[in-house]
Amino acid sequence: MIRALETKDIPLLIDIGNRAWKPIYDKYRKIYGEELFLFLNPNFKTSKGDEIYHKCENEPEEVLVCEEENRIVGFITFGVDKARQIGIINNNAVDPECGLKGLGQQMYKAILSLFRKKGLKYVKVSTGLDEAHTPARRAYERAGFNISRSEITYYMKLSQIAG
Repeated sequence: MIRALETKDIPLLIDIGNRAWKPIYDKYRKIYGEELFLFLNPNFKTSKGDEIYHKCENEPEEVLVCEEENRIVGFITFGVDKARQIGIINNNAVDPECGLKGLGQQMYKAILSLFRKKGLKYVKVSTGLDEAHTPARRAYERAGFNISRSEITYYMKLSQIAG
């Protein structure tokens, strides 16, 4: 069941977010190396939860909760660009320990329906191209996302360059 956020849900959503993003941060650590990883993500253990907390506190109407058998198993946050008529899927996750299949698709179906009811023309979601985001890319494609553009980000340590 997909439902609106209730204040009592927030601590659990924070916990799910922090646990769901742990494998992504683990991969980033391998990609970047320890120094750059910690420079970019000094609060990596809680940063995703902090984002979720701020969304829940500041825009609770833009958070949906996925509940199965009276247990919260996932969430999706979103926004709307009214001027461009685009719905935007932000942070979303399923509890890594819930063991149920199809929850992501259930959440995407609900958010796409909500965006249609709002009369929006498009919906967008962004995710990484790295190995850690492969499951997310597959889930979005299964949900029907079929237009994409690729992007790459480069880093370089300045002390390694002469001049």
